[in-house]
Amino acid sequence: MKIILTEDLDGLGLCGETVEVKAGYARNFLIPRNLAITATRGNLRAVDSVKQQKEMRDKKKRRGAEKVRDSLEKLTLTTELVVGEGDQVFGSITSHAIGDLIDAAGVTIDRRLIELDEPIKALGVFTIKIKVDRDLYAGVKLFVEKKAS
Repeated sequence: MKIILTEDLDGLGLCGETVEVKAGYARNFLIPRNLAITATRGNLRAVDSVKQQKEMRDKKKRRGAEKVRDSLEKLTLTTELVVGEGDQVFGSITSHAIGDLIDAAGVTIDRRLIELDEPIKALGVFTIKIKVDRDLYAGVKLFVEKKAS
């Protein structure tokens, strides 16, 4: 069955594309959830307006994401870790702690967007990668210092 997607679906296609799927999948899942419409002549003509609306939404979302990225890249975060003899670090800095620091700086983001391979367990300067949009990333400087005793 040929359908026209009204939303981006992973593994199936992008909004406005005409794709071929099994009839049951289209009738029982996609069409009732308004994720797709049947590919009739009238609907094919209406696809252009759907594409234009989606492009406008994407542009607006992108502008908002760029503003968030700019505000994040201006941030410089500082935190302290307890250090023992020989500069042995006790504890670590996790994405949750980085999210708290960013919130305290006045920028609200989803903590799941902070891309941290493993918790930070050393002193120094780190650049934290934050996913702001589909292909837009921000780099935030994080200074990890010794905690004064």
